[in-house]
Amino acid sequence: MARPLIVGIGGPSGSGKTTIANAICLRFGPEQCAVLRLDDYYRDLAHIPLERRAQWNFDAPDAIEIELLVAQAETLIRGGRIHSPTYDFVTHSRKAETRCIVPPPILIIEGTLALHWRELCAHMGIRAYVHAEERLCFERRLDRDVNERGRSAPSVLDQWRSTVWPMHVVYVLPSRAHADLVLDGSKLPDAAETLADAIARSRPDLAALPGP
Repeated sequence: MARPLIVGIGGPSGSGKTTIANAICLRFGPEQCAVLRLDDYYRDLAHIPLERRAQWNFDAPDAIEIELLVAQAETLIRGGRIHSPTYDFVTHSRKAETRCIVPPPILIIEGTLALHWRELCAHMGIRAYVHAEERLCFERRLDRDVNERGRSAPSVLDQWRSTVWPMHVVYVLPSRAHADLVLDGSKLPDAAETLADAIARSRPDLAALPGP
């Protein structure tokens, strides 16, 4: 089996990374594409009282169990299967269930800090950074956290101001320098098409599915 093409998708929260990753998987099909989400690799805080968990800085690099992520990515690269963790964003702890992932031809590693760690970037054949203005990112984050993660609007705004955007400036934005491609998060269909074309050039043996 050929070594998987590792595609990193980083950029600010709310820039459209997940939408682009999902579009790539639709383009190439589930048999050829899988996603490792950095959000699933948050460290388990079940041992900490619930009220303290909500005050944790989830936007700094040490919130991610990078050792596990790198180890599982390398297992997939070697041809082994993994059981990826899944995360409960209401309780800030890992769920009991895991996702079984077999080595795919295209492995996407997606998350704000996907391009931050050198040991992770070293495995990537394509490194993409999704750029979007702060206001658009916040509007998308607000919609997601309120409607999908049971958060209140004031708590989302407070977290954005206290950790999300400050950590973006300190850690996420500098990772743009590691990118091969900078995608426009305000034009997600075009951004996904640009990345899909880059993947097709890197792996011409992989056929994209016909569009609708």
